[in-house]
Amino acid sequence: MIVWASGGVTGVRGGWRGAVELDVRRDDTGTGVRALAYTDLMAAPEVGDRVLLNVAALDRGLGTGGYALVVAALGADGTVGAQPPQPAGHLVKARYLPLQAMVAGADEQGSPHHDLLADADSLDGLPVVVADLHSALTPTLLAIAHDRPGTRVVYVMSDQGALPIAFSRAVAQLRDAGLLAATVTVGQSFGGDLEAVSVHSGLLAARLALVADVVVVTQGPGNLGTGTRWGFSGVGAGEAVNAVDTLAGRAVASLRVSGADARPRHRGVSHHSLTAYGRVALRPADVAVPDLAGAGRLHGIEGLAEVVAMAAAVDDAAAGLAGPTGHRLVRVPLDGLDDALLAAPLRMTTMGRGLDGDPAYFLAAAAAGRHAAALVDEGAGAAR
Repeated sequence: MIVWASGGVTGVRGGWRGAVELDVRRDDTGTGVRALAYTDLMAAPEVGDRVLLNVAALDRGLGTGGYALVVAALGADGTVGAQPPQPAGHLVKARYLPLQAMVAGADEQGSPHHDLLADADSLDGLPVVVADLHSALTPTLLAIAHDRPGTRVVYVMSDQGALPIAFSRAVAQLRDAGLLAATVTVGQSFGGDLEAVSVHSGLLAARLALVADVVVVTQGPGNLGTGTRWGFSGVGAGEAVNAVDTLAGRAVASLRVSGADARPRHRGVSHHSLTAYGRVALRPADVAVPDLAGAGRLHGIEGLAEVVAMAAAVDDAAAGLAGPTGHRLVRVPLDGLDDALLAAPLRMTTMGRGLDGDPAYFLAAAAAGRHAAALVDEGAGAAR
C-alpha cells in the first residue's frame, strides 16, 4: 500500500547524479520532511513547486525510509511543468507500476553495443566480486585501489534492493573519488551508465562495452530480510555466482561477517552467505576468507581483539562452503587493509555501524577486493 501526501518545496538541499534532496512542508501534518526526487523520472523540483509524495516507509520509520519520495513534481500552480529527458530506448523498468521508466538498454536492438553483445558468451576469466549487502561496495573498492591503483572497476547493481541507483550515496562518492569507473543496472533496477535486461547481459556489458578489469555485483541499498532461512534479498548473491561461472568469469564470493550484529544468525559468517553460497550457488567460486587471526597486526581500528577472537569460528563456517559445488577457499591476509580503510575520506556504514563498530564486516569485504585485484594480475600473466 502507498501512503500519499502532498506538499510544497521549501528548500533544495543539494543533489548528486540522478537525485536531488529537498525540504518539503507536508499539507496534512504541517511538518517539514526530507524528500528525494529522482531526476531520471522527473525534472528537478524547485522552491515553490508542489509535489506528490509517497510517505509509507517514512511514516513507518523503516531503516530505508528516511526520505519522503517524490512521485510527481508540479509547478507552483499545480500543473505539469518541465519534463525529464525523453527515453532513447524501449526497455521498460519498474514495469507496469505507475512510475515505470523507459530506458535504452545496452543489449537492445538499436544500441551501439547490440552487435558487440548479440552473441557474446564469455567473460574471459574476468574477476567478479559478489557480495550480499550494498555496504560491501565501498570497502571492496578501497582494497582494490590500495593494492592495484588504476584498476578499472565497474559496478553491476541487481534489483533485489533499491531499484534506482541514484538512491546510493556510496556510488556517488566512489565515482567522485575516482574509484568507480562505471555502473550497469540490471533487471528492474535503473539509472546506471548502461542498462541491461539480466545479470548475465549486464556482466557482459561491463566486460565488453565498459572494458572492466574487475566487476562488483551487489544489490542496491535496502536489503530485505524476514528472519527466515530463504526470505532475504541476498539470495540473489548465489544466483550471481552461477551467472559468473556460466559466462566463464572468476567469481569471488565476499563473506558477510559480523562481530557486532545483535542477531545470532548474522554473527560470525552470516546465514545469508552460508545459504547463498552453500545452497543457491551451484557453480564454483573463490570464497575470500579473511585472515582474522592476523588482525592483531593492524593499527588504528578499534575492536581488533574481538575480531581475532572470532577467527576460528569464521574459518570453521567458511570451511563448510567447500562442498559439492567445488568452492575454493582462499585465505586472504589483511596487512595494509587498515591503511586502505582508514585513509578513505568516504563514509562507510553497515546496518548503522561504522568501521570501529564492526571492523570484521569491512575487513571481510576488503579481503574479497584484495583477492580480485590479485586475480587481475594473475589473468594478465596467464595471457602473456
